Amino acid sequence: MRHLRGRDGFIKPLLTIILLVIAGYVGLEFGLHYYRHSAFKSEAKAIARLELGNVEKTRAQIYNAAQELKIPIEEKDIILTRKANTVRVRTSWSTTVDIFGLYQKTLNFNVDVEE
Repeated sequence: MRHLRGRDGFIKPLLTIILLVIAGYVGLEFGLHYYRHSAFKSEAKAIARLELGNVEKTRAQIYNAAQELKIPIEEKDIILTRKANTVRVRTSWSTTVDIFGLYQKTLNFNVDVEE
């Protein structure tokens, strides 16, 4: 038992490894949602830039991009506004991050791009 607590023991390195794994897990849980937001915003901007006049087709393309990224929105939640030479895309969603059932945080995301 002495080797577990001694100077050359493995309790401190084991606790350090456990804390690093937990920190990595928490970072991954939050990071994935922020990555999806950023990727969806970029995709919506690119689709809006290439919009050729058919609003429903553009909405469907943006919705498909959201589904590929597993973003919890419906097609009716995507608001497209077409002006003279620009297209504005707006949508928002909320998602809850659950960490081991001990901590829950609701994240709210908004996308508002105009191209």
